[in-house]
Amino acid sequence: MSTSASPTGSLPAEPADGIAAGGTVTDRLIEANQRYAAGFTDPGMDARPVLGVAVVACMDARIDLHAALGLDLGDCHTIRNAGGVVTDDVMRSLTISQRALGTRSVVLIHHTKCGLESLTEEFRHELELEVGQRPGWAVEAFRDVEQDVRQSMQRVRTSPFLLHTDDVRGFVFDVTTGLLREIDPA
Repeated sequence: MSTSASPTGSLPAEPADGIAAGGTVTDRLIEANQRYAAGFTDPGMDARPVLGVAVVACMDARIDLHAALGLDLGDCHTIRNAGGVVTDDVMRSLTISQRALGTRSVVLIHHTKCGLESLTEEFRHELELEVGQRPGWAVEAFRDVEQDVRQSMQRVRTSPFLLHTDDVRGFVFDVTTGLLREIDPA
């Protein structure tokens, strides 16, 4: 999926913010889906990833994960969240990916200039003051992206729920060059 403007003629003229006059971003997405579905044919794929890999990455909008890794539809399971952090829910997804759908490899991708580098756990306290309830989740903020990748690799490698922890590798994606840099787990 491209992050650039839509092809010429596919959408009516729009304001600079990309939202059709009188519509919302969600309306735009639904319109795009209707055009997509009009030409859609069932690829006949199984839910099992062709390459047997699960990729855990940050949700950052600057990362076109499939393009960056040369992946096609059906190649991998993609699990994304803020920071690409290995949380309980990520472990849930990885466990299902391995045990029910046959993946054997895990690739972890964090990135430079991540928003979590500027947050702290104080964010949770601020939310509690604002809404009257403390979130049940941790922010998982960090200052050292490489150390955070190592921590994520360790969480995956020591999980009792995963069958395959021998091929777990971690990387930092540089948002200015597009290159991945592998992180030594030591």
